[in-house]
Amino acid sequence: MIVTTEWMHRNFRRFNTEYFGGKMPVPAFALSGARTQLGTMSCRKAYRRGVLHVYDFKITMTTYYDMTDKEAEDVLLHEMIHYIIAYTGLKDTSSHGVVFRGMADALNRKYGRNISIRTDTRGWALAEKYRQREDEKLKEPALIMLIKTMDGRCFASQVSPASYGRLEHEIKHIKEIEDHRWLVTDDAAYKALPKVRSLRGRRITKDDYKRMADTLAPLHPNH
Repeated sequence: MIVTTEWMHRNFRRFNTEYFGGKMPVPAFALSGARTQLGTMSCRKAYRRGVLHVYDFKITMTTYYDMTDKEAEDVLLHEMIHYIIAYTGLKDTSSHGVVFRGMADALNRKYGRNISIRTDTRGWALAEKYRQREDEKLKEPALIMLIKTMDGRCFASQVSPASYGRLEHEIKHIKEIEDHRWLVTDDAAYKALPKVRSLRGRRITKDDYKRMADTLAPLHPNH
């Protein structure tokens, strides 16, 4: 099931009545393509004559995953808890503090929900358009950055191609870097490395550094 704003509106009204006593006005609804942020609740705050006013509530949910109805409902309920806390002016110890956890636990026990602070999406099916994009990415070669520091430490990472120019510029201005290489490969083992956008990487041995530098294709053949 791919979330739509119509689905959000319909289920918000249902849960607002059944779980929250109809206390919350219907907010704005929006969709995103976020991979890690399944939902968000946003609002505006302003002081008027010394009184804090909270308004323009909006709940956003991702369409990145092909969720089950129950998975999507739990994401929506997570954001509705944020909404009612903000709307009623309750003070919590943190974003997911004592008040939030208490409400989530109560709904989980009473209604058999699975509202959590963090959701493990490993194994979740992707929506078709995002699955196609991921399949296309797998066909692209991985861009590998190797770095050797003056004190002999070696690092390797897979880099987002969009970050290449910026990182190359940064590297050239870091005196502690003795050598670096940009390499490309279709090897699935390298594609499994986390893709970074900053100067960080996995520590490797000098032998691994030499092997990769000697066997993987350079980004610029004349390097």
